[in-house]
Amino acid sequence: MGIWHERAARADCDGRALINGERVWAAADARFDNLSPVDGRLLGQVARCDGRDVERAVALARAAFEDGRWAGQAPAARKRVLLRLAELMLAHADELALLETLDMGKPIQYSLSVDVALAANCIRWYGEAIDKLYGEVAPAPADSLALVVREPVGVVAAITPWNYPLLMAAWKIGPALAAGNSVILKPSEKAPLSALRLGELAHAAGLPPGVFHVLPGFGPEAGAALALHMDVDSIGFTGSTRVGKQIQQMAGQSNLKRAWTELGGKSANIVCADCPDLDAAVQAAVGSIFFNQGESCNAPSRLFVERAIYAAFMEKALALVPRYAPADPLEESTVMGALVDGQQQQTVLGYIESGQNEGARLLTGGTAARTDSGGCYVAPTIFDQVRPEMRIAREEIFGPVLSVLCFDDVHEAVRQANATSYGLHAAVWTRELGKAVQLARALRAGTVHINQYDSDDITVPFGGYKQSGNGRDKSLHAFDKYTELKTIWMQIA
Repeated sequence: MGIWHERAARADCDGRALINGERVWAAADARFDNLSPVDGRLLGQVARCDGRDVERAVALARAAFEDGRWAGQAPAARKRVLLRLAELMLAHADELALLETLDMGKPIQYSLSVDVALAANCIRWYGEAIDKLYGEVAPAPADSLALVVREPVGVVAAITPWNYPLLMAAWKIGPALAAGNSVILKPSEKAPLSALRLGELAHAAGLPPGVFHVLPGFGPEAGAALALHMDVDSIGFTGSTRVGKQIQQMAGQSNLKRAWTELGGKSANIVCADCPDLDAAVQAAVGSIFFNQGESCNAPSRLFVERAIYAAFMEKALALVPRYAPADPLEESTVMGALVDGQQQQTVLGYIESGQNEGARLLTGGTAARTDSGGCYVAPTIFDQVRPEMRIAREEIFGPVLSVLCFDDVHEAVRQANATSYGLHAAVWTRELGKAVQLARALRAGTVHINQYDSDDITVPFGGYKQSGNGRDKSLHAFDKYTELKTIWMQIA
């Protein structure tokens, strides 16, 4: 038995909510079982929070905001707390990574090197940024002084997904807390454990009680209560487009709270015949769709390859697939783990069946994997002979399924890439700089990669066009979601 199996056997999978700095069960004492997709084991029970818990958390958050125990602190003081939190996250990296892997099935090596590392860096970055964010002096007449200042919006609700539970939580709470808001985090019911532990670490770092709460539970109960609450000022959501639309409707039905949504994607990866490095393009295409089991909103699930290099590209791509065979996520050598639960596994298998029924050619995969493990695994899958109207080319699958389309005219490929309701990421591989810039401008996506895929960091915004959402996570632009701009005009003559 490996070291991570030993740690898993004694892991503390505390599913209680965090309200006012204390771990508590839901007001109604409702709970639900938390099953690991790794092997089906029962990790424990999780508090099933509902409107009563939301009412309590919002009231405490509002009181904390109004008395200024956090919002009233100097930016440098808030910075010190967030930097301590980042250090605590790194000190507890093994614990957080294990909870992440047990809860949603990703390989332990990535939980450590990607999720925990980037989440801690996110908290640190926003802590460092807050005392360097300046206001403005407007060009007013000589007898006036006009100031433009940022103020925290108030009470922020953050609803986060299950595919990157800790990292998506950090993207939301980092700028929201740095700006001085009170925050209520509702993690996905499918993977709540690392977010709950994050809440404990935040209070250990010195965050005052009442400022940060973590409420696990189901969307129609806890999530809807937050979206409809009249005393929540802003809501940040990452998840499906379907739920994002519901949240925006609820925001309008209630107090017109600002609703910021980072939603689905069906990202296009366009490889031209003049690609400067075919091996790198193949590795990026295969590695990026199978990373995190394909459960990434920006996964390049539509691959467009120019006909002149199509045969060579596909030969190389299929040769790489065995590297991504699903394996035990608790083994450090594993590169593809389990899907988050049985429901998601069946959804992915349903799309695979749809692709076959609609006439796409299944080149590899297409089945459940590790069926004797008790977990939720799907073999890495590639289709070619895919037509744009097929479901596997139009809808977000959120699993390890790649749809390959062949093209002769790159402008037609761009047209097909844009012919979707989504607009999150895209990529172009070409040797010509002018061509690359021209195509990048033509692609309707929030991020366009040139001769690579997935390279980015906390300094650049993340978000999409069209039904991939509104607003931006990461970078200084994230402060726009959690602050108000106030004009102060003074007559000085």
